[in-house]
Amino acid sequence: MEQTLYDVIVVGGGPAGLAAAIEAAANGAGRVVLLERNHELGGILNQCIHNGFGLHYFKEELTGPEYAGRFIDLLRETSVEVKLDTMVLEVGGGRVVRAMNPTDGYMELRGKSVVLNMGCRERTRGAIAIPGDRPAGIFTAGAAQLYVNVEGYMVGKRVVILGSGDIGLIMARRMTLEGAKVLACVEIMPYSGGLNRNIVQCLEDFDIPLYLSHTITNIKGSKRVEQVTVSRVDENRRPVPGTEMVFDCDTVLLSVGLIPENELSRQAGIEMDPRTNGPVVYENMETSIPGIFASGNVVHVHDLADFVTAEGQRAGRAAAAFARGGRPAVGEALTVENGEGVSYVVPQRLRPQYAGQRAELFFRVRAVYGRSVIRVTAGDELLAQFPRQHMAPGEMEKIVLPKVLLDRAAGRNLQVSVAAEEEVPA
Repeated sequence: MEQTLYDVIVVGGGPAGLAAAIEAAANGAGRVVLLERNHELGGILNQCIHNGFGLHYFKEELTGPEYAGRFIDLLRETSVEVKLDTMVLEVGGGRVVRAMNPTDGYMELRGKSVVLNMGCRERTRGAIAIPGDRPAGIFTAGAAQLYVNVEGYMVGKRVVILGSGDIGLIMARRMTLEGAKVLACVEIMPYSGGLNRNIVQCLEDFDIPLYLSHTITNIKGSKRVEQVTVSRVDENRRPVPGTEMVFDCDTVLLSVGLIPENELSRQAGIEMDPRTNGPVVYENMETSIPGIFASGNVVHVHDLADFVTAEGQRAGRAAAAFARGGRPAVGEALTVENGEGVSYVVPQRLRPQYAGQRAELFFRVRAVYGRSVIRVTAGDELLAQFPRQHMAPGEMEKIVLPKVLLDRAAGRNLQVSVAAEEEVPA
């Protein structure tokens, strides 16, 4: 079958894909195509009608559709070719992307470089094994958001939310504003998984109780949810007998985590990081396969769309440079490891010769910290310390390492760790 050649093929038209396509075109990529499986661009932004987007990038507060609209307008000013309703089936060897849509049918597109931006999917009830009946009225928070915000359907009147991820918190507010009664938000961990601003604006401002170290241990109902049982859990996350609370409700929303959508990545043979469930990437967002880049939630779950945009831009610039014949500078890569108190670090590998004047590292901590310090070491040598007043697992952290420190670490692995202030040596 005849293959169409592109400089850059961008898979996914959400915030990461839009940013990558625009940046690739702006940096000399002659022929760029953007493939999106939905009937419109924007990705998850289209159902996020709440504000809070764009504070970092545009320095103003926008809703999700407004934020997406601005980048779609920027995309229209470029020569990027857009294919909607297009399902990517495979990213094969030689950077061949196999896809299909109702207009073109089956296609084979060959790219000098490829950028993957497939985003995330939500964990479901089956993934966390909640016991009980299987009635109607159990939704993931994102599915409920789509029904309410886009389709105009009310999903329930008396609601219990399991998990305190950002979508769940935002839906607690949204359901309340639409006239429903949100009885409780239940979180199995001893801390919330969402941004602090969402806890304040979505729960506290509406007097919605948040039960930390609790989980749903039973769901009752024949045709529709009628009742849920909530129990406190111990330090091993096991329900504590005798702590049950019963809520009469008709709806359960699940906000129990996001999983990067990486079937295409695994199929392509890209090295994956079990901590993030996303590809292992270098400082320019290149994966283990030369010429294939990844950005956004497909790499690791972000808090803010603004950070997704910045990552997409980095991947788009690098993909354009690769398409023009640019290759990574020769030199062994530094492996970045997560140390004490750190869940993961992205990027996982750094090439000092290719990192420019600085390298940005993104990570999440494992617990809530007050006054503390982030430490970066190479072997036994302490390279840098970054003080923090507060850190939480629900908020992504960022540090910047100048090139001089990367050069000092040559031949050794970097490690990022966190220590509470009282644990830091004088």
